[in-house]
Amino acid sequence: MPKTILEMPQVTKCDAVACAYNTGNTCHAKAITIGDFIFPDCDTYLPVDGHAELITPLAGVGACKVKNCKFNRDYECTTESIQVGRIEKTIRCMTYQPR
Repeated sequence: MPKTILEMPQVTKCDAVACAYNTGNTCHAKAITIGDFIFPDCDTYLPVDGHAELITPLAGVGACKVKNCKFNRDYECTTESIQVGRIEKTIRCMTYQPR
């Protein structure tokens, strides 16, 4: 199967320990999506008991849909890396900064 190699900002830390992709406070999804056009929530968050068996390299940010984030350019994240954390019941990009 052909593979595409893209440069994406890495998710260097994730505090969503109940997520299927989280192992040891790191995200191991191939890529995550951030946002719903207003809030910088992690759209890839998958709350399940148990974690993915295959541990891929650290996740990258595949898309960012938060229009007013200063790091968003054409729906792609332009920062070096992000951190994901929990604010009450919401899993959110903690690197988000409004324009």
